[in-house]
Amino acid sequence: MSSRRWIRGGHVVLPNETVEADVAIANGRIDIIAPPGAASADPESINAIDATGAWVLPGLVDIHCDAIEKEVEPRPNALFPLDMAFLQFERKLALHGITTMFHSLSLGVGLSIRGEKLMEELIRFIAASRSERAMIRHRVHLRYEVSYLTGMPLARRLIRDGLIDYLSYMDHAPGVGQYSRPGAFERYVMKNQGVDIEEVAQIIEELEERRKRIDWEELKRLSAEARDRGITVASHDDDSRTLVDRSIGYGAKVVEFPLNLETAMYAREQGLHVCVGAPNIVRGGSHDRNMSAFEAIRAGAADIVCSDYHPASLLQSVFTMEREGISLADAVRMASLHPAEALGLGGEIGSIEPGKFADLLIVRKLKGCPVVTDTLVGGTVVQTARDYFEAGL
Repeated sequence: MSSRRWIRGGHVVLPNETVEADVAIANGRIDIIAPPGAASADPESINAIDATGAWVLPGLVDIHCDAIEKEVEPRPNALFPLDMAFLQFERKLALHGITTMFHSLSLGVGLSIRGEKLMEELIRFIAASRSERAMIRHRVHLRYEVSYLTGMPLARRLIRDGLIDYLSYMDHAPGVGQYSRPGAFERYVMKNQGVDIEEVAQIIEELEERRKRIDWEELKRLSAEARDRGITVASHDDDSRTLVDRSIGYGAKVVEFPLNLETAMYAREQGLHVCVGAPNIVRGGSHDRNMSAFEAIRAGAADIVCSDYHPASLLQSVFTMEREGISLADAVRMASLHPAEALGLGGEIGSIEPGKFADLLIVRKLKGCPVVTDTLVGGTVVQTARDYFEAGL
């Protein structure tokens, strides 16, 4: 019998319940979920981790987070080296309990890091990390601005090169979606790109001209090519049944951040996954005064939670939902198993089940706030603060 590493004594959050159990890891995968005490009785046990009084969760799967763009360019025109930004950022992600990250990178204008060249360089850097030493599992989420007509060849090339794992379509413009309120689009672009009102006016003029020439049939062909390669397609900021139907027409399986409850419920009725943001849950509402994520979850109109722009919120949102009466198993599924299933990874990650990769978290509370003391990816401890908690410092 090969040696096993055990996590003993924790409140183990399984797909449908939380149980007291010991969890054994062998060859990077979950081997056994056993009654308490099994770890101590195993003569082959090595380096057991004591999780007494803690929760043992599956690693979080974050399908939408654009924080990497701010790591590379925290202020307009203030670029940092990609290797430094990326390597330091993944340490934060492990600390926040995110073991699979779909880094969201925007191919468009006015709303993302500057230039196709930099974006492509970052995508290729992230993709290369898969075959190199990495703390967590890195994937790429390409957010394609439908009005960015000249970006189609690059999007197609990135997909054909096997660099994209998730594709979503955005339509950012004044009077549209989250920018429906007067001045909202202008304020965001000025803050994000460091331009003045005259430059924004020029951006808007060019944008409106391009939007008149959006080729939806070409976008459908791009979606079909992505789906043929096993890439899930999503829509972004749908605000009506009409837009959900359009999203279905180009092959979307996920609706991200619907703007109202009616749209979210309709998307779920059509069999789509609906993704809402963890910051919305943690803060108690949308910073843009859109749909309440928690209201959608309560209504059964949302089944996935992502970190959106704030990775630390994802784990916090899980325990916030539990505090508000949702079972911990249900809350955890929305940040782990459901996103994994939506992107075709549910057979390997997203839950604590024998045979799956041992991407696991040990979580304790500090001042009422959930804190990850140990993050394991493929059975390897990639970060730990265990000594700090055991010492009581």
